[in-house]
Amino acid sequence: MRREWWRDFLRGVAVPLLVVAFWQSLVSLQLVNSQILPSPLAVLARWWAYLAPLEAYRPADGSWVAWVLSGELPNDAVASLMRVFAGFAIGGGLALPLGLLMGANKQIFGLLNPLVQIFRPIPPIAFIPLSILWFGLGNPPAIFLISIGAFFPVLMNTVTGVQTVDGIYIRAARNLGVRPWTMFTRIMLPAATPYILTGARIGMGTAFIVVIVSEMIAVNSGLGFRILEAREYFWSDKIIAGMFSIGVLGLGIDVAMSRLSRVLLKWHRGLES
Repeated sequence: MRREWWRDFLRGVAVPLLVVAFWQSLVSLQLVNSQILPSPLAVLARWWAYLAPLEAYRPADGSWVAWVLSGELPNDAVASLMRVFAGFAIGGGLALPLGLLMGANKQIFGLLNPLVQIFRPIPPIAFIPLSILWFGLGNPPAIFLISIGAFFPVLMNTVTGVQTVDGIYIRAARNLGVRPWTMFTRIMLPAATPYILTGARIGMGTAFIVVIVSEMIAVNSGLGFRILEAREYFWSDKIIAGMFSIGVLGLGIDVAMSRLSRVLLKWHRGLES
């Protein structure tokens, strides 16, 4: 098992390492302007400076000392993640019950679906001017945009999950005299759970994309704001370091969502192993 894990790990990092080596060779051979595309080593140094410095924390009695990261990166990452989670909670929290209702009731679906299909293709960034007019600057417009980004993936996947429940289950429940509420909670909702979790995973990814855009416009903290600031000073290495940080955080969130889905769907066919 351990040997297979190492083999999969080496296979997964092979291509990124080759890309980094090629990137480093381009800069070392001066085939590209290092001011425009800095070397991986320069980006790593800037990323460490962005993460550091370490500061000592000592309580009043001086009994122990803790070293804590006090650089911009931890603060920016926390600010971005707080906005992502707040916006996702609002958008997903509104989309889930509405999606369940639309999926389970044909009349409500026919009433609301045209409006949903009109607004769904509009990208969240198109709401930036209105969000600033309505909420001003700061966290409220950013959270509003993130909520829109998370809302529609969760909504549409929830509706699809409820509407695609196998008819055999529904007919069997009706033959057994199951009441509508019990059918919804014990049959339709569990059967739609894989779709709901898929929508949540997509919605979380969309929320993380939108937060970067919103931070470039409406707030003065976060990873998106720091990348925009670096552009103003032509700090290419810090821009790439910020992009790398976004990728690492996004990967961590996606892995966490994937593992959560596996835990919640152990009963589901195909995930039992």
